[in-house]
Amino acid sequence: MRTADVARRVGCSVQQVRDLERDGVLPPATRTAMGYRIYGEVHLQSALAYRALAAGVGPIEAKKIVRAFHQCPTSQALALLDSAHDRLDTERADLRQAKEAAHAISSEPIDDVRASDSMSISELAAALGVRPSTLRHWHAEALVTPDRDLVRGTRRYTPAQVRDARIVHQLRKAGYRITPLQALMPQLRRTRRSEDVDSALAARDISITARSRALLDGASALSAVLSLRGQTD
Repeated sequence: MRTADVARRVGCSVQQVRDLERDGVLPPATRTAMGYRIYGEVHLQSALAYRALAAGVGPIEAKKIVRAFHQCPTSQALALLDSAHDRLDTERADLRQAKEAAHAISSEPIDDVRASDSMSISELAAALGVRPSTLRHWHAEALVTPDRDLVRGTRRYTPAQVRDARIVHQLRKAGYRITPLQALMPQLRRTRRSEDVDSALAARDISITARSRALLDGASALSAVLSLRGQTD
């Protein structure tokens, strides 16, 4: 195959194919007498593996994994792939816990609130198991906005704000980034509907599933690479 043939079948540019070869993701191509690259099936499968893995673990990690299948013992290369699957499994477990916790938190009633029920930043940080600097960051990003003590000027978190912090904490543990949370939290404060949290977590679930499928596709291509290279160790 020519460079353009590989690019067309993988769905990338000719320059990207050349870059993947330069980075060791593709083994060195043979050359014609005129200096043109000639690629084989192992190059195509390597490029397909990279493209799939990049969707699952990002381009840097994808390059590292595919390079290992060309340069390292098979057991070592497979260990890198296993680690990628393990990280996704951990994300799934965190997401499952976040779904359970966020649903319970968002549906908790807050009645008969008194000033003495509020918490200081150190008290809330200890209760959540985070650093006070994390709560300050959430405040700066408008995720959880506490009240201020009129005398001392220190942050005080009402029960409603504590609940906000607990929801943010669970969603962050589930892998949610700051920007999506900035859009979600004002809506939650207005409606207090558990369905909004469920919707946010469902979107995360879809993302993890897509990445898991990408790893599966990448693993299939890497299996073909091993077969083509005759590596059975």
